[in-house]
Amino acid sequence: MIKIYMVGVSCVGKSTIGKLLAEKTGFAFYDFDDAIEKYFGKPIEYIQEDYMFPYSFREATRVVLHDLLNKEENAVIASIPSGLRDNYLREYKKSSKVSGNTFISINLTDKPENILRRITFYDKESILLDIKLNDREKELYLKEIKKEITFFKRFNSRADYEFCVDKLTLDKIPGKLIEFLIEKNDELKKYF
Repeated sequence: MIKIYMVGVSCVGKSTIGKLLAEKTGFAFYDFDDAIEKYFGKPIEYIQEDYMFPYSFREATRVVLHDLLNKEENAVIASIPSGLRDNYLREYKKSSKVSGNTFISINLTDKPENILRRITFYDKESILLDIKLNDREKELYLKEIKKEITFFKRFNSRADYEFCVDKLTLDKIPGKLIEFLIEKNDELKKYF
């Protein structure tokens, strides 16, 4: 069994690309955010309100990651920006050792300007909002995206591989990602 664990900043395309990769390979697909909401029975924002610190939230939701990583099936898992940070990193390493499965972590990257074009907003109920940004808001969000990239780089650099989606069309990314993984590790051919 193989687990492909995708990390990266918000709106880089983890869920969209993960779903497409899962479809192309016939693997199961899991979105970590969705799995957390399902496990706790409420939207992420409400779960986060139950914990004073982000660390406590990650510790409480670690059980969900454990369940996803230890399913008896090939799977693509779209993680969250902190997917290779403290509690989640420990769970990833522990599960990779004891499960007997092949684990591959991929840090998806893109240019901040591309991420800005994909930015999405949700309300507290995790319902997608239709928000159009004006030029000033775009400028401010671009700064925030750059800050997020800088902040999470130290955690996401722990991934086995980094894959940049800049200049790739969405329909080509799954095939290019598979080619990239096989080029990096010939042993992965047996899964694709």
